Amino acid sequence: MSAAQKVDVFRVPCDGPADLSGVQALVDARRLDPQQIIAVMGKTEGNGCVNDHTRDFAATAWCHFLAPHLDCTAAQVHGRVALVMSGGTEGVLSPHFTVFARGPAGAAEVTHEKRLVVGIAHTRDFAPQELGRMAQVEATAEAVKAAMRDAGIDDAADVHFVQVKCPLLTSARIRAAQQSGAATVTRDTYESMGWSRGASALGVGLALGEFAAVDEAAILHDGTLYSARASCSAGIELDGNVVIVLGEAAGSASRFRIAHTVMQDAIDGNSVRRMLRERFGLDPEADADLVTSRLVNLLAKAEASPGGLVREARHTMLNDSDIHSTRHARAAVGGVLASVVGSTALYVSGGAEHQGPPGGGPVAAIFAIPSF
Repeated sequence: MSAAQKVDVFRVPCDGPADLSGVQALVDARRLDPQQIIAVMGKTEGNGCVNDHTRDFAATAWCHFLAPHLDCTAAQVHGRVALVMSGGTEGVLSPHFTVFARGPAGAAEVTHEKRLVVGIAHTRDFAPQELGRMAQVEATAEAVKAAMRDAGIDDAADVHFVQVKCPLLTSARIRAAQQSGAATVTRDTYESMGWSRGASALGVGLALGEFAAVDEAAILHDGTLYSARASCSAGIELDGNVVIVLGEAAGSASRFRIAHTVMQDAIDGNSVRRMLRERFGLDPEADADLVTSRLVNLLAKAEASPGGLVREARHTMLNDSDIHSTRHARAAVGGVLASVVGSTALYVSGGAEHQGPPGGGPVAAIFAIPSF
């Protein structure tokens, strides 16, 4: 790393998308320096669909909160801080914000152990006809590499989670493309979320070397191509991709560790238990209280198995015309993960196109180091 990082992470509950009172309390207690906030990942209680304005509401609240601290306008905050808001807290999931602050480390704080680092990057804004296509894949791959450099990560193996916020197609964006003589990948606004997530995830996998190459025909069609570390969330509140890379690097002065695994299906809690034992030395049963107290957050993707089966038993998530399958999946995975770690304020995002094996998805855990 060119300069040692000291990353702090806070999981802050909220009473609504614009409730930043918990964040203000951390600032008032001088536990959090708002000028050092580099990224925020929020879970809001909207439906997670095209018309989920809780994401934009939360992002706007953060922009107005941070603007005076960063000495910029609210609109300029988006270029300084990676704001990723994911809608949908079905079942036992609890709305909250995960706040990442990054500052320089003192010489005495630097260790030779690998600890948490964070980096961010933004792509350019996309034309509507570029969403879900190779232009988005390639731009995302470049942004991931830029975020790795920002984090001080040299080896892709040290990247444990890549969070991407990507755009979707609204009816206005589709109409604008048509008026210019361009064709969008779909005319269905909800389907566009999957196309955007899928292209973004393939960009992550390409950047991390999880596969050597990808072509446009693979997007949403080749389930064998996926990233084990990508988490992509689509929304109406932006036109380009925002990328947050979470990983580890030697020389970090952070008091946190991060590790990742992959759930093979929606009820695969054993993969998470194994990660806790092997990477953090914690037994989820014998050390249940330690797991709950030291856990900063569990970050996960959720998807209804596209084959219609979980462990060879039929599920009905894909056939429910009242509640979309992504909402079922978030609730199911959220319940499984909460039962493992004893916490419900978890970042579980729906829609896992090319993000983990079909029906499963990546999971990353951030824990405080015991000595702290």
